[in-house]
Amino acid sequence: MVARLEQTEKVVNTKTNFRVKERKSLLTPKNVPYVFIAPAVLLILIFTVYPVIFSFILSFQEVRGLEKSFVGFANYSRLFQDPVFYKSLLNTFQILIVQVPIMLFLSLLIAVGLHSSMLKGKAFFRISYFMPAITALVAASIVFMILLDEHFGLVNYLLSFVGVEAIPWLTTPFWAKVSVILVMTWRWTGYNMVIFLAGLQNIPSELYEAASIDGASKVKQFFMITIPQLKPVFIFTVVMSTIGTLQLFDEPFILTQGGPNNATMTITLYLYEAGFKFFDFGYASAIAYVLVIITAIISWVQMKLVGDE
Repeated sequence: MVARLEQTEKVVNTKTNFRVKERKSLLTPKNVPYVFIAPAVLLILIFTVYPVIFSFILSFQEVRGLEKSFVGFANYSRLFQDPVFYKSLLNTFQILIVQVPIMLFLSLLIAVGLHSSMLKGKAFFRISYFMPAITALVAASIVFMILLDEHFGLVNYLLSFVGVEAIPWLTTPFWAKVSVILVMTWRWTGYNMVIFLAGLQNIPSELYEAASIDGASKVKQFFMITIPQLKPVFIFTVVMSTIGTLQLFDEPFILTQGGPNNATMTITLYLYEAGFKFFDFGYASAIAYVLVIITAIISWVQMKLVGDE
């Protein structure tokens, strides 16, 4: 009898140990990393991959209320016959060509100044220049709307002291574009300045010391050492600034609502109006994918022109 009880206990203990081992084997050093990243991957699939695939399918459909119908390439055909689309494309490239070079030039200039060993209070100036990048854009745009008001704005008031007549900053096509460029430059110059400053700090000081010994002036050192060493930074800032400008939405939406007469209508703003003003989600999806293709082509060309193999 005792022998049988001992055998039964052994069997029970064996099964219990097997179950414990089986439970322990669910998490192994090999699968633990996948368990940890699973929530993040799930969120990416839900909020990034699924919308991308859904919007691509939607670009081939016409949406009327809750009904969807397949229309093939009709949305894309309509897009390339739409004068407002070409107008928004032209506006976007005009702003891109003017604003990005000015902004990057100012960013580099400020970064070089802040990198100087003769400057005192560097932390204060760095924070001051970077503050616009973290300022709420809606609040900043409202302030600019007040400053640039044609009749009561502070800018026109100050210009009147030097004999300049009131400028219609937000009500004429040319000056509306200038206003958008001003706000964008104010907002993103400090952001790119920080990137250039990081690049300057990574340049070995020995290069400048050797150049000084050889008799190179500061200007020559800047063009022969600083600019070549900052080439990767230039590539990064140019590509990212180009992508950001192609996605320009906030500034024209708040300042001018795309006007006057579509003078500041950008591709992204037109996409927004097609989708959320006229509820033409199929057409808006087509605009989005054309914008993605344009952005990819321009980025690829920039990388080929200025990037290393």
